[in-house]
Amino acid sequence: MRKVVLGKKNWMFVGSVNAGKAMAILYSFVQTCRELKINPQEYLEDIFRRLYNHPHKNLRELLPDQWLKNKNSANSTQA
Repeated sequence: MRKVVLGKKNWMFVGSVNAGKAMAILYSFVQTCRELKINPQEYLEDIFRRLYNHPHKNLRELLPDQWLKNKNSANSTQA
């Protein structure tokens, strides 16, 4: 919560309402990653690479909790 309070002043001028919504969504993903002990940069780089070709009906697989399950199962099959 401290980071949200500290950043509030910086986020007052994101440019537009749409930019503010986009920042809120991105921040939500980053915070969810942190709570799940996922490196946010690793997660975002991976999903941005995969997003274009990923089937629309399976987008839920790219949410942080599902992404972590898929990553863990892939790591366990490789070991």
